Parts: sequence; structure tokens; C-alpha cells
Amino acid sequence: MSTENEGTAAPTPPAAPSAPPVPVAPSTTPEPASAAEPGAAPAAHPAAHAAGTEPTQQVPAAPTAPPAAAYGQTAAQDVYGQTPQGQAPYGQAPAGHGAEGWPPPPPAVPAYGADGGHGGGTWGAPLTAHGAPGPKPKGRGGLVAGVLVAALLAGGVGGGVGYWAAERGHDGAGSTTITATTPKDLKREPGSVAGLAAGALPSVVTIEASAGDGEGGTGTGFVYDEEGHILTNNHVVASAANGGKLTATFSNGKKYDAEVVGRAQGYDVAVIKLKNAPAGLKPLPLGDSDKVAVGDSSIAIGAPFGLSNTVTTGIISAKNRPVASGDGSGSKNSYMSALQTDASINPGNSGGPLLDGRGAVIGINSAIQSAGNSGFGGGQAGSIGLGFAIPINQAKNVAQSLIKTGKPVYPIISVSVDLQAKVEGAKISEQGAPANELVDPNGPAGKAGLKPGDIITQFGGKPIDSGPTLISEIWTYKPGDTVKLTYLRDGKPNTVDITLGSRVGDKP
Repeated sequence: MSTENEGTAAPTPPAAPSAPPVPVAPSTTPEPASAAEPGAAPAAHPAAHAAGTEPTQQVPAAPTAPPAAAYGQTAAQDVYGQTPQGQAPYGQAPAGHGAEGWPPPPPAVPAYGADGGHGGGTWGAPLTAHGAPGPKPKGRGGLVAGVLVAALLAGGVGGGVGYWAAERGHDGAGSTTITATTPKDLKREPGSVAGLAAGALPSVVTIEASAGDGEGGTGTGFVYDEEGHILTNNHVVASAANGGKLTATFSNGKKYDAEVVGRAQGYDVAVIKLKNAPAGLKPLPLGDSDKVAVGDSSIAIGAPFGLSNTVTTGIISAKNRPVASGDGSGSKNSYMSALQTDASINPGNSGGPLLDGRGAVIGINSAIQSAGNSGFGGGQAGSIGLGFAIPINQAKNVAQSLIKTGKPVYPIISVSVDLQAKVEGAKISEQGAPANELVDPNGPAGKAGLKPGDIITQFGGKPIDSGPTLISEIWTYKPGDTVKLTYLRDGKPNTVDITLGSRVGDKP
């Protein structure tokens, strides 16, 4: 996917006249001013994987129309970093009023004054107590430009205060002096959003990835340790994984070349490392995503549409949300039991940190649910308040494996799941391969007595309503963990203990 980071060229405003033109009596009906409407944000869409227990995801080579989801779960979009092309609309000047567009048109709502503010005469002229225009003031002729209206209103307030003080002086009570005071420096508490953002931004980077053919995009990452490892999404760096170019730019503008250490398509997690990493790197503190509660505050940092160092806030809207995101073909999907947040997340936020109210990382922003695609920017849509983050407890385990070996390790139960089955649960496939491949007799599920056609309804005490939900739950554990599993056979429930196996690396 090609990403172009284009700035917005602002048109040069017209020069102000050296003197106001002669006022012209306004027309009976004021002409409305025109304004330019900004454009809408764009989007892409993922789809579910075919049968299998450990399918993975890869970034789409180009945005396509959103495919239909193949299951009843939340099919989320990758928040991939594409900066919209073209220039942003710029506000147009108000339409002229009178000769040569001067003076500006009268306000649409009548001014509040004597007699309801409906006095006649030229707009802007002071009214008498009876609503009629007062005598023409002496001195400077004409009206000032519309851009100075706010300054005139502010000046009027000051003038009123001064007049009130002068009148009190004539009452013999002594003169009153009003002295302007300079406000003290505004101090922000360390625990405020501004304080937390100030502490986190120096450890967040904007990542630019490009392949040899120019394909690439923009995403986000954050400092994981003092050695220069950066944690991000796999789909942010995938285009540069095989001989491409990676750079990471800090909030102070310093840019460093980087290289991929390891990536996990199934988890959508990747680790890169800065080349010639500077001294004094400050890793972001990691929180405990298992202890997050619905309603907790959340802060997202990233580079939406290429706008680096953007901070948005919200709450945790839900936990353990099964989410599948992929390239639309169903061959490269990733699954997560996600933290859902309404903090605004857009393309380019991918890989950035989701912080809690203490400034600790609780997740990696990875995907959004979009209402559809429209507007500019290649069809990508923006936030509708449904963002999803990989819980940091899971991402931390993946990162440690990637740093140590360069490869991800997945917990597995060694069954093939039918992702198309219309049942309340995860159905083990009954066709498409020999029975010993659908359920490995020497694997965790086979040893626990499961067979093709069984429907898994609970895993680790959590309800399972589909194949993607099962995969998402399995991947929250580690190989070797023992978990209770409930399944239906001929309509009868059975509960067994199952010890998870492992698989090293992503499937080709």
C-alpha cells in the first residue's frame, strides 16, 4: 500500500486595505457567507480465515472494497497508516456586501439592544433609547473590517469597566485604579492527561516502512527497552521485512534507521530495533491488561493519517472482545481477544500505545471497526469510536520470544476448526482432510478425547461462540498451560482438562 504524506498548502490571505472604503447602505436581505466543507475520512475492511486453528494476517497490498465477514464476530479493519492525498479544504472568505464587498453583511441574528435590537439605520450604527440611529460619530470615518469585530467587542467590555470606574470617581468616593495583572504560569498535574502525554510522547515513534518497489506506509511504535527495541504491529513493518527500509522518528524530530528483529502475523505483533540507538532511551512502563476494568480511562498515541504525536482519550469500552483482522483474502489473518476503546484511533495509529490513567501501556492499538468507506484517501475510513488493542500481557510474551529467537511461539490444541459453521460454538471440522489431521491424536485435544464434529462451547471458563473466538482465547495463554475445555457431543456437554501444545513460527 502506497502512502504519501502530503502537507496542506494554505492559500495566502488577501492583504488588508490601507483604509476602509466608504460604507454603503446594506441591502434589505443580507447575503449569506459561503464556507467549504471538509472531506470525509476513508477505510478498508478485513475478512475471516478459512478453516484452521492458527491462521495469520498480513497487510493488504492495496485497499480493496470491504469483504463480507465470514462469521458473527467483530471483523475489524487494520489501522494501517495511509496519509490522505491532496490538500485539505481551506475556509473561504465571506461573500462581499455592498460596493467592493464592504462593509461585511449584518449578523443573521439581530443584536440585543433597546426595543429588541430592531432599530433602523445603517448596520453598526449605535442606537438611541428609541431604537433610531444615533448621530454620525465624528473622527474616523467608515467601518472596520469584519476580522476586527472580536477585538471591538473585547474593547467594548474594557471601555465599559473604565467608564464605570470613572463615574464612581465623580461621586467623591475617590478614584479607582484598575491594574492589569499577569497570570501565574499554568501548572499541569503529572497525573493529568497533559502530564501523562508529556511523559509518554518522547518514547513514542512514527514508523515509516517501505519495500524495494516503493510499497509501504506509516504507523507507530514505542520504546520497549533501553537497547533500542521498538514494539509495534506486524502489519506496520511487513512491507519492509524482506530488504525494505525502516525509519523511526521521535517526537523531537530525530530520525533513526531501524531493522526488523522478529514479527508474528497471527498475533499482529512485531519488534524492530534502532540502528545506532541513542543513549538515554526511556521505555514506557507496562501495565497489567488483565486488571483493566470497563470504564477505565484510556489514552491513545499515534500518527493518524500521518499526523505524528497525536493524543486522543476515551475509556475502555469492553474487554475480551474477539476480533479478527486480515488482508481480505482470508489467508493471512490475525486474532486477538482485544481491549475495546472509544479513544479515537485512525489509520496510522497502528502499533502505538494505549495507556491507562497512570500512563502505563495496557495495549497496542491495532484495528478499528469502520462504518464503511467513503471520501478521500484510497477508501480508508476513520474512527467511529470502535477501536481495538492487543492486550499488553499477550504482546509482552510475544515480544520476549521475538527478541530472544526472532520467531513467535503459539499455543495450540491441534485441531482444525470450521470457521464457516453456523453453530453456537467452535465446531471441529468433519471434512476436508483425514480425521487424524482434523484432530491430531497425539495433540492436546486428541489426548483429551475430542473428535471431529465436537463443538467447543467454553475455554478457560469463558463462553465460545465461534471459531475465531476460540482462537482468540487460546492465544491469550502460553504453551504448557492447562485449561478446562467444555464441548458438546450429540448434544451432551463434556468438560476436560487440556494442556496446550506449541508451534514455532507462522504458517507459510
